[in-house]
Amino acid sequence: MTPDNPARIAHLTRMVMPDHTCPFGTKSKWLLEKNGYHVEDRWLTTREEVDAFKREQSVETTPQTVINGKRIGGYSDLRAFFGKPLPAVGATSYTPVLVVFAVCALLAMAVSFHSFGSALTVQAGEWFVAFAMVILAMLKLQDIEKFSSMFLGYDLLAQRWVPYAYAYPFLEAGAGVLMAAHALDWLSIPVALFIGTIGAVSVFYAVYVQKRELKCACVGGSSNVPLGFVSLTENLAMIGMAGWMLFRL
Repeated sequence: MTPDNPARIAHLTRMVMPDHTCPFGTKSKWLLEKNGYHVEDRWLTTREEVDAFKREQSVETTPQTVINGKRIGGYSDLRAFFGKPLPAVGATSYTPVLVVFAVCALLAMAVSFHSFGSALTVQAGEWFVAFAMVILAMLKLQDIEKFSSMFLGYDLLAQRWVPYAYAYPFLEAGAGVLMAAHALDWLSIPVALFIGTIGAVSVFYAVYVQKRELKCACVGGSSNVPLGFVSLTENLAMIGMAGWMLFRL
């Protein structure tokens, strides 16, 4: 049903082919409707129609949205129009590592509640650190070449012995798994203490002494997490976990 207010009508042209529906077109339609617009939805169903549309409108991409005779543009432009622009390509963000920490905290509390009837226990704190170590290591292992290259930019030991950059994710994952199980403490504690200390010193030196602006490899080599406080916290958490478990022996 067409609304009475013409200002609330949006004209969307998007690619909907038998074997491919453009996801950005689908998201554009959803975003427009979410913001109260009636969408006049035009489908481009063949490659020929897509190419002809681009030529006629002098645009390079689809979808394209027009509101009140004004071309808004594609999905990114539409988000900006509604005051929710996408982050710039390559922009730094703490979001990835904060999401990891938040999920690990919830998972640790869930397991604690199942095991002890309470989400807030000492064991939940231990599991939180151990789970975070394992998940962060898994993210690093998705592309160990990219991780190792980024890691070599600031880790003091890796700069002197390159194999350490490749071994680090395996050491972190192994220590995290063993700590979660409280197994082989004689191995997991020294490993976590060693890599955590080297990491903390390296981050502190690069960020607070050399004043370098780098991206952290903590969530993998493709991340845009700034090297700094959060990165230091990851290493200090490993040191704290090792010290705590050593105290409880």
